Amino acid sequence: MKFVTTEYSVRDGGHYTPGVIHNGTLYISGQLSIDPKTGKPAPGGVIAEARQALKNLDLVLQSAGARREDVLQCRVYIPDVAYWPELNEAYGEFFGSHKPARVVVPSNNLYGGCLVEIEAVAAVSEER
Repeated sequence: MKFVTTEYSVRDGGHYTPGVIHNGTLYISGQLSIDPKTGKPAPGGVIAEARQALKNLDLVLQSAGARREDVLQCRVYIPDVAYWPELNEAYGEFFGSHKPARVVVPSNNLYGGCLVEIEAVAAVSEER
């Protein structure tokens, strides 16, 4: 296993790593919609928070030497399915023509008052 970190990794003291590579697969821990510079959810509602969570996901991909096009699957957690259209808009902007498998899970409240958390699985080259 290879552990993947970013310059903003695990500032909340949680017992996890942002990403783990094993057998050519990158497993990305849930990325919240927290702006890593401020430590607070991105202002501007669910679309801004979705964009921030995806930026945070991108940081882990880049640290692992992977690209958005390498993402195989995402799990997206939102506190209410009513947020789905705005989430889907930000998600489409981020991935463009690439369409990884996805599930959107309505959940209870997310950590830190966030409206979005996204985890992912991506293919990576062993030598990265």
